Amino acid sequence: MTSNRNVQKEQKIYILIRISAFLVLLFQFSLPSEAADSLEILFFYESGCPHCARINDFLNKRINPNYPVVVRKYDIYKPENVDLLFRLADVYNAKGVTPTVFVGDTFIQEDNRKALNKLEEVIRSALRVQAPSPLSLLREEKEGIKKRLTLPAVIGAAAVDAINPCACAVLTLLLGTILLSSRRRNRVLGAGFAFTSSTFISYFLMGFGLFSAIQMVGIQHYVYIGVALIAILVGLGNMKDYLWYGKWFKMEVPESWRPKLKQITSGVSSIPGAFSIGFLVSLFLLPCTSGPYIVIIGMLSDSSTRMQAVWLLLLYNLIFILPFVIITLVVGFGFASTGRVEAWRKKRLEKLHLATGLVMFALGITMITLVIVGTI
Repeated sequence: MTSNRNVQKEQKIYILIRISAFLVLLFQFSLPSEAADSLEILFFYESGCPHCARINDFLNKRINPNYPVVVRKYDIYKPENVDLLFRLADVYNAKGVTPTVFVGDTFIQEDNRKALNKLEEVIRSALRVQAPSPLSLLREEKEGIKKRLTLPAVIGAAAVDAINPCACAVLTLLLGTILLSSRRRNRVLGAGFAFTSSTFISYFLMGFGLFSAIQMVGIQHYVYIGVALIAILVGLGNMKDYLWYGKWFKMEVPESWRPKLKQITSGVSSIPGAFSIGFLVSLFLLPCTSGPYIVIIGMLSDSSTRMQAVWLLLLYNLIFILPFVIITLVVGFGFASTGRVEAWRKKRLEKLHLATGLVMFALGITMITLVIVGTI
């Protein structure tokens, strides 16, 4: 018997590793200026290279005296300059060799007369259109990565937050209480939608308030790093509950809080009461449901404007309350009792923790990876 349990545990761990790796790759796969007063030219060279010397001489004698340009020179004997050359070469679809000159959206890697004439013409053209620095393309790439990561992250985090066992358990308890006090379908539906609406409003307002506070203080980058670590910890905690449910701690509402929650919901018998209780219960649920939400708010503060954040927070919370709507309809129209809904939830509790853990861990690892490689 013990041997079978060990085999099952090893299978669970193997599944965790495989799916976590897949989700990290999936998030990373979803990732694929400003004009200056003078034109910025980037010149990568190698000391002792005659071809580099010829281009350097052309820039010093022909370009600098006659055009409003700033030539930034990078000796590839410095490791950081080699890294910059390769990153730019990747953006420009060029070879990472010397000599290389980057101007606007063009690069030159030859030193013959034809190439030098072309370089001068490219510089004239770039000055006419006020071309941005080639380095701005790297900045645009960073912004693009953050934006491409944000929407999948919002949807993924909202989905795992929506199946969070805490919030659904409270709603089921509330509907069960109302069913006992009144068998009227309209009251059950009204109470369910009232609770759902107040939860949506309170979570949206809390999220937008935290987003505004982070942007006002100006610590978005540090918050981004912090929420990345939170995502990893939340993911590990939920995966722990999948492997060893109840051991050490639970990623749920603390046991000591549950009698108080039950006492609060047991006193509700009306639709206005259900609406009011939604705000209060939202505060009780924060330790259980705030992990994914805080991660997303931290991401938005570093990658979105205020208006973009409003729409993404609305989307997040619409996804978050979707199970509330489904449970309300199922119980309200008599398709299932609250007991059956609660039994279904408990039966799948480990899998719900698994889904939450995998998505949050993969998201956190992806965010940390972007920070380490200097993309964010």
